[in-house]
Amino acid sequence: MFTFTFQLFSLLLLSTTATAQPYKATEIFLLNCGSSSSAITSGRRWDGDENTKFVPSNIATTSFSSQPSVQHPSVDQIPYATARIYNSFSFTYKFPVSQGPKFLRLYFYPATYSGLKANESFFSVSSNGFSLLTNFNAFLTASFLSQSGPNVFSFVKEFIVYVKDSEILNVTFTPSPNSFAFINGIEIVSMPEKLYFKNKKIRSVGTNLGPVIDEYTGLENMYRLNVGGAQISGNHDTGMYRSWDCDESYLFPSLMMEVTPVSQIPITYTTDTPNYTAPELIYQTQRSMGNHSDQYIRTWRLPVDSGFWYMLRLHFCNLISKYTFKGQMIFKLFINNQTAEDEVDVFFWTPGTGYPVFKDYAVFMNDIDGHGSKRYLWLSMRPNDQSQEYHDAYLNGLEVFKLNMTGNLSSPNPKSSFTTPPEQPTSPIKLKKKTPPYVVIIGGVGGGIVWFSVLVLIVFWWRSGAVDKSWWGPTSTESNSTKLPSDRCRCFTLKELKLATDEFNENCVIGNGGFGKVYKGYIDKAATIVAIKRLNQSSSQGFHEFRTEIAMLSKLRHLCWFKLLKQ
Repeated sequence: MFTFTFQLFSLLLLSTTATAQPYKATEIFLLNCGSSSSAITSGRRWDGDENTKFVPSNIATTSFSSQPSVQHPSVDQIPYATARIYNSFSFTYKFPVSQGPKFLRLYFYPATYSGLKANESFFSVSSNGFSLLTNFNAFLTASFLSQSGPNVFSFVKEFIVYVKDSEILNVTFTPSPNSFAFINGIEIVSMPEKLYFKNKKIRSVGTNLGPVIDEYTGLENMYRLNVGGAQISGNHDTGMYRSWDCDESYLFPSLMMEVTPVSQIPITYTTDTPNYTAPELIYQTQRSMGNHSDQYIRTWRLPVDSGFWYMLRLHFCNLISKYTFKGQMIFKLFINNQTAEDEVDVFFWTPGTGYPVFKDYAVFMNDIDGHGSKRYLWLSMRPNDQSQEYHDAYLNGLEVFKLNMTGNLSSPNPKSSFTTPPEQPTSPIKLKKKTPPYVVIIGGVGGGIVWFSVLVLIVFWWRSGAVDKSWWGPTSTESNSTKLPSDRCRCFTLKELKLATDEFNENCVIGNGGFGKVYKGYIDKAATIVAIKRLNQSSSQGFHEFRTEIAMLSKLRHLCWFKLLKQ
């Protein structure tokens, strides 16, 4: 009786929210863990887990409730003002549900509870045969999430679990030896059967054999982004309370942020793109390349766990009035240096402006070091030269899911710092204008043998005027041993090199030499990867030696690289 009343009350709340919801969830559970009372926040009712039938009968002996020693002002009271602590035994919540896929959201606020410090908490979480988290530390996760933006004090881990004929969704917390587990809130929401599952149109990138998302597949939501728009709270989703974040923190380079303003064009959903797919706000904003399309590639850089398949769902909807027919504006999509779509024409996929569409792609992230460490997942787009009239590219929304078909979604805890990004693949762009041989050699040396050979040095002080030219020693009329060969030495402005290295971002540092730091950079519209050595004025080696090394490297023409260029 309690379950029925709880679900009915939740449905009534859902139907009276300010935004009309196209999907009516048949099952909603909101548990405020560690609490004995109910509370309503943002129009939703959270019930204290002590008074529910979802917990074991020995709850008093296997766990206890606690409050954080300090409640940060940016952290919501519900459900983060209390936590349930397990420091000895496994603890299982059991939710009676129907068959089908369910959202399972776990709320964490890593703080000190009853003298127990969050950085000393390690535990595992499993659900219906899926290992979701193993030896998990919420403090390390919050620290990692804080690296890409403002400090993160609380967060949500969202999974999708397919409940089969048992019609019970179990959530089990198991403390690691000599440690403890905690949880602040649990949310379960049903979803349409075919929202993410049983999708036969998923396109594998880089291989002919890809994953099948069925009832034996577990998913973890890694990113859900409103591209070019503001954050969208769960209350403004399409009935499933998904949160959509802003994409700005993941742009690379971050200097280029061409954004199309919010459009008031009515969004017309279709049978292929039902009205519960994504909120209208997703399709009413977008990030387009616009007038900068000939200067760079629009790229998103997303840290993910290696050793897993990932599904990327890309949302498109034309909002730009000057684009009206097929062939007028075509662009390309790349995922991890591999072509996902060579000719994206939204007017070929939809009836016209205001009609949304989504496309799903799958890619495998290799575990290079064998430790399941973080790697960057790269998504890029650029205009296709086949466009009849306009050179542009745009995207409205992006969802990224980790997939696993063997029952294990867990990964090692992230390191406290993620300063050395895994190598971005060379862009597959082919320019009409032939690239000079010395530029290709620079890219080849910087990208191919950077770990065991000489790093390429790019000179920009001379042209930018950032350094007094007299410091460079002999002039061009003097010793030929240090003369810069003009036919093989390309000069760059300081502005160009800042763009290539994202303002000399520390995440682009790939080494330290005798003269200073070496940065990985992208030039020629990101078609060429280079290593850029920046002279440190406090270096024990001076400008003259630096210039001499540049002159020497500029004279190199290695036969092996010419062989590769001819193939």
